[in-house]
Amino acid sequence: MLKIGVHPMNLHLRLASLWPGIMGDAAASFVAYPEGRDTGALIEAGSIDVGGTGSTPPLIAQSQGRRVVYLGASAPRPANGALLVAPGSTIHEMAQLKGKRVALIDGSFHTYLLARSLELAGLTLNDVVRCEMSPAASRKALASGEVDVWIAMAPLIEQTVATGEARLLSLCGSTIPNRSVFWTLADTGASEAELDGFVQALVRLGDAVAADPERAARLLAGKDATEAAVHQWKGVIAGRDWRVIPASAALVAEQQEEADVLHAHGDFPAPLKITAFRPTVGA
Repeated sequence: MLKIGVHPMNLHLRLASLWPGIMGDAAASFVAYPEGRDTGALIEAGSIDVGGTGSTPPLIAQSQGRRVVYLGASAPRPANGALLVAPGSTIHEMAQLKGKRVALIDGSFHTYLLARSLELAGLTLNDVVRCEMSPAASRKALASGEVDVWIAMAPLIEQTVATGEARLLSLCGSTIPNRSVFWTLADTGASEAELDGFVQALVRLGDAVAADPERAARLLAGKDATEAAVHQWKGVIAGRDWRVIPASAALVAEQQEEADVLHAHGDFPAPLKITAFRPTVGA
């Protein structure tokens, strides 16, 4: 039985675990864990066979000597990441971030978004102070002035901007692709058929969400959610393309570009060569 890791920040896999029948005839179990950055270690330990994260964790796993194999990826998510500042902040452009404190989940796609955003302003990661914080702690830290910038994700972007708690400095947009990436490690023991079935189920999920976004929003909101919460999730669902595509040379090229950027910024001590992906039969 394929063990699929699910953490709270990967909405595709959260939905897959909730959507009846999406796995078809495949024998699979969903294993919850709290932190996407642990995906590589959990696969290596045999606790899960596959997982889904942002683009950065598999690169970190490879930098730590693990043999990463890419299985698939979501469409780009241009609205799922943003740099936020307090409403009264004097920061209005990226060039003003030199020396500023930035709250983020370091080692997630937040790091890559920050690196590329700083590059566009002629700065590097070393020009800011990175503050590792959970989303809830980051929200409080921005309000209190403990940090100057918060890298946030949906639905918190929409929530805090709508309530006046934060102001948008820069949306992810075209800065980075910001895909959800589905991957494993070489020699996990998962069969070829199981890996194919996993990707094919995610392809079906993307089609199902597009056909019934109302159902997707209600599943993510939970059975006891208020209509206001469901409405917020509807906005998240509508704000992205839920299609999943099997891994390809194009995905590898994107990952290579990110690896090169993070190496140039000093986050990886040695350059990485990204090569391993597995085309899915029948997807």
